[in-house]
Amino acid sequence: MLKKILIGVGVAVLLFVLYVVYALFIATPASPPDTVVYSNQGLEISVDYSRPYKKNRLIFGDEADDALQPFGQYWRLGANAATEITVNQDVLFGGNPLNAGTYRMYAIPGPQAFKVTLNSEAGVFFGAAEPDPELDLFTVDAPVTMQDSETEQFTIDINESDNGARIDFIWDNFLFSVPITVP
Repeated sequence: MLKKILIGVGVAVLLFVLYVVYALFIATPASPPDTVVYSNQGLEISVDYSRPYKKNRLIFGDEADDALQPFGQYWRLGANAATEITVNQDVLFGGNPLNAGTYRMYAIPGPQAFKVTLNSEAGVFFGAAEPDPELDLFTVDAPVTMQDSETEQFTIDINESDNGARIDFIWDNFLFSVPITVP
């Protein structure tokens, strides 16, 4: 009898492990992971994030209006895992000194500007939990530009800019940017 119970438990555990492996590594996620890479004149920047879709939802707005991402609340800049940025050399991120390395990046949305924060806690798989604020390096105010067209899937893009690059965050009708310059 004990042998049958142990076999049943073993089969259940095996099925659960197979399901988790399938869900994490094989199935197409609703918010697929992506990496955007920038390389120019020795400056290399990469951002790892997940790309959720709008799906006819109110993305940014008031909590009372059932916004997916309410103003004034933590947002991991994507979905699933925490968003991470890596720079290969010391830069100025929104005017703030940043050493070469990998950092967790998140935002607090607002109707006029997003507060983009870099945090020294990297390597976090699930980014739903807010990072430890004591590990925050600094916060940059990134003014919002409302777009005429709607972007269905959250997009991070890195473009060449004066003396460096500019990270653009685009979703729905919202666009906000942070400059990265070489000192």
